[in-house]
Amino acid sequence: MPAEEIRPLTLDDYDRLLALWQRAGLHSLKPAGRDSREQMAQQLAWGVQTVLGLIVDGELAGAVIATHDSRKGWINRLVVDPAYRRRGYGLRLIAAAEETLRAQGMKVIAALVEHDNTASLAMFHKAGYVEIDPGMHYLTRRESDEV
Repeated sequence: MPAEEIRPLTLDDYDRLLALWQRAGLHSLKPAGRDSREQMAQQLAWGVQTVLGLIVDGELAGAVIATHDSRKGWINRLVVDPAYRRRGYGLRLIAAAEETLRAQGMKVIAALVEHDNTASLAMFHKAGYVEIDPGMHYLTRRESDEV
């Protein structure tokens, strides 16, 4: 049986996290902007973001960002390395993010899932999440394409 753990990641894990995001095909990756080492350091220092990593036999096999706005928790950037998928790791990462957010006082936890990511949508449904409004639109205004 493989050695597995979910633990908070630190800035020392940045290179492995970036490589995982790339292997997993994260669409919105901005390594020169909001996903840079410098931005991650600042985000971690603010204390409202926890990056959790799934370590399997010493390899970073999955990760999730648990963050909040002081009233609602958010599960972001949930990824599992393609070589480790279909083993229940995504559900374990969701549960770990929920535990982290509940410990921070969040009673409502939400996730945004891209419309074409049917596997992720099914996984969140399996974890007990429901769509409040299937017609909801995600709108954003950014300073640049890198943020």
